[in-house]
Amino acid sequence: MTNQEAVRKAADYFAKLAEGQIERVEALKSEGAFVDYSLIDPLIIGVIGGDGIGPMISDAARQVVEELLSDEIASGKVKFRSIEGLTIENRAQHMQSIPDDVLEQIKSCHVTLKGPTTTPETGGEWPNLESANVGMRKALDLFANVRPVRVPSEGIDWTFFRENTEGLYVLGSQGFELTDDISIDFRVISTPGSDRIIRAAFDHARRTGKERVTVVTKANIVKSGDGRFLRVAERVSRDYPDISWDGWYIDIMTAKLLDKSRRSDFQVFVLPNLYGDILTDEAAEIQGGVGTAGSANIGKRYAMFEAVHGSAPRMVTEGRAQYADPSSVLKAAGLMLSHIGYSSLGQKVDMALDVCGQYERRVRVTGRDSGATGTEFGQYVLETVRDPQLEERWKNYVAAL
Repeated sequence: MTNQEAVRKAADYFAKLAEGQIERVEALKSEGAFVDYSLIDPLIIGVIGGDGIGPMISDAARQVVEELLSDEIASGKVKFRSIEGLTIENRAQHMQSIPDDVLEQIKSCHVTLKGPTTTPETGGEWPNLESANVGMRKALDLFANVRPVRVPSEGIDWTFFRENTEGLYVLGSQGFELTDDISIDFRVISTPGSDRIIRAAFDHARRTGKERVTVVTKANIVKSGDGRFLRVAERVSRDYPDISWDGWYIDIMTAKLLDKSRRSDFQVFVLPNLYGDILTDEAAEIQGGVGTAGSANIGKRYAMFEAVHGSAPRMVTEGRAQYADPSSVLKAAGLMLSHIGYSSLGQKVDMALDVCGQYERRVRVTGRDSGATGTEFGQYVLETVRDPQLEERWKNYVAAL
């Protein structure tokens, strides 16, 4: 292939991608309002086991949520539905990140609680499919990835709003080899996509009494896309005069999360996709590791709640899956309960995870038979949620810090 042929090939390829993105963004301009869960009867909660340790930890979380919503389930107001087929084996067989029939099952639910799924990598044993998470976020337009991180002893109470459907991930599997020496990938930032995630962050700050939103970009270098994100943030901020905002670059922001003299100053973050992926993993590690972190993926119509870590296939091959820590999916379950209108229960699950996992630790998960199973830890959390003295136990935890 000559250089001119390569350029023509690139132009044709990019034109098709550009057409698709223009169509997607035009559709964003006419999207409706957020669904009102109080008007839905019955509310259907789908549970996706996923890969590796996913079925074990998601089942532990499901048992907790089913117990907490037992009255609603008995009355028919809430229904649970198991969603099969989002395994790496089935995805590879169909050569789809989400097989069509599985996507239809997911769309039949209002919200889903999801265990981790395996994302193939180039040169691995599985076909190099797009991440199931990325596929789901695009298919259901789950534009807001919300990840809370709290470490009371460090004065940390952070909530991250990571844009979920644009950035490097929207076309991450559609890059191409221009020549034998050049690979090209694509990054997309739009005004409507930026507006809705930034507005969601400011809305959360106002609703929860926070005073500051921090916008994270690399706009000094990535001047077009990140520059657009920052300009939109400046415009949106005018609608929230009661909330201050500032802009930080992603490189120094990763450092400042480790700066104990500064990190307690931050409250709500909003950032493009890749930066959010990196920064929230760092924040989770500060909290106690990615196994302690849950995540909400929220759109106007659908929502999905999941662990932020991987599927840990080694634990399965070593026969240790039943000893996996379900804290991440339990955290996600608490976020889900709050999102669908049971905020008191969601808050109690969050408090119980602090008490059980960080303070009392009467039931310990070690990942091996030296500790409890995930189900046993889930029951410990459930008993703590139900304890009338939960708030007192949580205050003792905070005081001990």
